[in-house]
Amino acid sequence: MTPAQWLAHIEPAIEAALHEDIGSGDLTTLATVPASAQAEGTFRAKASGVLAGLAVAERVFHRLDPSVRVRWLLSDGDPVEPGAVFGMVQGPARSLLSGERTALNFLGRMSGIATRTRAFVEAVSGTRARILDTRKTAPGLRWADKWAVRIGGGENHRMGLYDQVLIKNNHIAAAGGVEAALQRCHQYLRAHGLELFVTVEARTLEEVEAILRHGGANRILLDNMDLGTLRRAVSLIGGRMQTEASGNVTLQNVRPIAETGVDYISIGELTHSAPNLDVSLELRLL
Repeated sequence: MTPAQWLAHIEPAIEAALHEDIGSGDLTTLATVPASAQAEGTFRAKASGVLAGLAVAERVFHRLDPSVRVRWLLSDGDPVEPGAVFGMVQGPARSLLSGERTALNFLGRMSGIATRTRAFVEAVSGTRARILDTRKTAPGLRWADKWAVRIGGGENHRMGLYDQVLIKNNHIAAAGGVEAALQRCHQYLRAHGLELFVTVEARTLEEVEAILRHGGANRILLDNMDLGTLRRAVSLIGGRMQTEASGNVTLQNVRPIAETGVDYISIGELTHSAPNLDVSLELRLL
């Protein structure tokens, strides 16, 4: 997707965040800052990381006041060190003050996710494995979170329950087994004229064998398997379907997991536990 397409999906979150923060009015700014005051601001990194969300922060200010001018000195995906100036903003002081926290919240969260993603991507460099996100995103911020993963060098899993089929252990239990779940899935897809990517979760080698017997899946998600079982599963699958490892993946074990030969590694930590990157906006009157 293009940045404009990502932004279109994030617009409702921006609007909600501004309403949440400003409500009926930024009383402190209205009470203390003249309407005629003009200001300039400097975006500065206060920690090492990877920038993400520049276009989102810019859109925050433009939603408040189209006259605000933003100039970025770096780009999404660029590394920053503490003290680095990566952008400038200029316009009515009231608009800059009212949008400051919302813009920084998006920048800090998205940059934190991009930073964490980049660390995992670099950890598996040289293997075939690609890093995926999950649906473990902040409610209302999925598009922002997943864009940050892309900026950090990762790839997106399904966006939601509507664009792919992922048959997990609870679906398998409710359907009466993995083969029954696959059979019901394909009956449903045929009946509704749908052609969707199908992933099936397997927790044991027996489940892997059952999926291979039935066929009809694009990917097998190998859930919470130890390294030895992962290697045997990859060998058993033999390239007939894509493979994805998931469950308790950390920076310490992601490389050994990648070296088992899996195609993808999905990591909830990218979006549910990445620390915000500390960034600031320093304002001064013109």
